[in-house]
Amino acid sequence: MNKLFKLFSDHPKSINESYLRHMTAAGYYGFKMIFAGFACIVHAVFPFIFESSASDCAKEINEAVEKRKQ
Repeated sequence: MNKLFKLFSDHPKSINESYLRHMTAAGYYGFKMIFAGFACIVHAVFPFIFESSASDCAKEINEAVEKRKQ
């Protein structure tokens, strides 16, 4: 049971977060990535729609993750 607990807690602990905080942040980024993927697909067909949405989303996620590391 202790090994199972470590599987869920080691990584969040390594970046000074609780499991719940890490789950919330990772889930939020995941949903944003799904939106960015959708925007890319729409943009591929209609290049005048979502011109910078996906790249803006990627930049925003990257900046947020970098801040959390500090």
